[in-house]
Formats: sequence, structure tokens, C-alpha cells
Amino acid sequence: MSTRSIAKIITARSQPEGAGATVRRSIGSMGMHRHDPFLMFDHMNSAGTSGFPQHPHRGQETITLVLRGAIAHEDFTGSKGILYAGDVQFMTAGKGMVHSEMPVLIGDKNSKDNVTEIMQLWVDLPNSEKLKKPSYRDLKEWEIPEVKSDNGKVIVKILSGKSHGVESQKDLATTPINYYYYKVKAGGEFKQELQKGFNYFLYLLKGNTLVLNGDTQVKQYQNVFFEEDGEYITGKNTAKEDTPENELEFVLVGGKSFKQEIVQYGPFVASSKNGIQQAIMDYQYQQNGFEHLKGWKTLISDGVTQEMIDGPLDGNLEQRAKQKEAFLKKQKEKQPQNSEVAKDEL
Repeated sequence: MSTRSIAKIITARSQPEGAGATVRRSIGSMGMHRHDPFLMFDHMNSAGTSGFPQHPHRGQETITLVLRGAIAHEDFTGSKGILYAGDVQFMTAGKGMVHSEMPVLIGDKNSKDNVTEIMQLWVDLPNSEKLKKPSYRDLKEWEIPEVKSDNGKVIVKILSGKSHGVESQKDLATTPINYYYYKVKAGGEFKQELQKGFNYFLYLLKGNTLVLNGDTQVKQYQNVFFEEDGEYITGKNTAKEDTPENELEFVLVGGKSFKQEIVQYGPFVASSKNGIQQAIMDYQYQQNGFEHLKGWKTLISDGVTQEMIDGPLDGNLEQRAKQKEAFLKKQKEKQPQNSEVAKDEL
């Protein structure tokens, strides 16, 4: 077995987008146009209520992870809800999806700390699945398995895929995806096995002391893109003092490489120009996957109210706390699993 080599490192520069929002885009940018099967990767912060009012998708999937705050979502089939910090949503647009994603301000709406922070990834679909029936799956933060290694210095949340012998829930997305959220304390070391035929990237959210494969230092907001040649990567937090400020946080994401022709026009993805023209026509005429647009009125595109949170969005925090308590109680009643604590070596 050999380490997977690094192809390229780019820094995701902050740029304004909309009213009060900033975006660091590292896929779908001049530095990295695409990283098969990934079409776009954004790290977004919003200090206001501006978000993404109703807009269409076709031929792709989106994966949204909330880091801070909360975001409300709805689609033209009537599905809706709220994602809070730590929650993740896998959405398969398939033949057609129109939805809205809007920040939810929690507590003091005038506080400068009332920030919504998310990461969103756009993923290509295999050509045979581009016009499939749309669907999505939300995972609450307590539903995402977690594993520890290196005497607790390394914590991995497994949003999708398998790490250190622990596996996430299956059938979350159509395109096979590995998605890991790492926290590494000072001195912590890790070794992560990678899947053959998958392209991977690593985006460093926090810290400047990550060294990969023994010799490559990575800085905050840099995205590391890997070749397809090796079976694993290694890493270490070279910080000396174990403080919260020295803890690293990053995501490591991999997806099956399709090596297929892609034609993209904004949120529409197809295998040919004709496919894009058809998508635009279908959206305009509300047909062939966009029929639900007829008569649909968005609930949240003009902003999210407390009445919406407590009512149709089913996002009441007290009810959420009860859901978490019930889930954890049920998990505790189950027979303990050997995978609760990871082995240091894969």
C-alpha cells in the first residue's frame, strides 16, 4: 500500500455574495474548475437573513452541512424543515427540483454573533441517473456516527462512507460518497484509507498546523486535491500545546469518478448541450420534472418567522431536544458495539 499523492493545493479566497454573505469557493473556481465528480464546493457565511430563494436544479446532487446557526429549506413537492448546526442534507435533484434555502436567526436577531455558516457541495450524477426521481435525506447531528482514535486526539464524524471500521447510514446519495469531518488535537495523528476509483479533496476549516503525508503543510481555508494513485493518506497536527485554539478541523471528501462528459449551465447539469437546452425549456414550461411549479408558492423565500419555525417547518428547539434525547436513549439501550472506540491502525 502507498500514500495518495497531492495533485494541487488552492486557497479559497473570501468574496461577497448577496447581501451580507461571503463565500469561499474552491471547486467551481478558476483554481479548480471541477474535480470529478464534484462540480462546486462553497464555504459560506451569512450575517443576515439573505439566503437562496427558490431556484431550480437538474442532473446533480447537493450535500449541505451546517456548521453554525441554522438554515430552513423547502421544495416544490411540499417537503420542508430546518437544519441546525451539525445537521447534513443529501438532496438528489434528478430530473428536476426547485427549492429554497434561507438562514434562520436564533436568539438575538441583532447580535453580530448571529451567523449562519454552511458548506455546500454539488455532485455530478451518472448519466444513467441524471433524470431519476428527485429525493433527499436529512441527518440530524446525533444520527451521524463518530469514532475516536490516537487516544482521543482524533475525532471523526462519518457523514457518509466508512472510517476506522465505522460506517454511516447507507443510501444517502446516488453518487457513492465518502464524507468525513475531522477534529485533531495537538500532536494527534491519523491514517485514513481511501477508496479506489474515488477522487478526494481535503478542506481545512480551522488551524495552520496540519501536515499531510509527512511533508506537506496545509493552512486554513486551503483545499488539497489528491491524485488517484494511492490507498491512504496520513496526517498530523504539529502544534505543541493542547489548547482549543490549536485544534484542527477539516473535511475529507471523496466521490466516485465517472470520467464522463459534463455540460453545465448554472444549476443544470447534462451530458450534452441539447440536455441543457431541454432543461431550460422544461423549467420554463413547468414540464418533464418541473410540474410541481404549477401553483406552488414558496413559504420561506421572503424570510423565516418564528411562526414558521414552530409550525410548518417543525423546527422548534424544545421538540428537537426531545427528539435527540429519545434517540440517544434508544441507542444506549442497544447492546454496546465494538466500534465505539476505533483502532489506531486501519
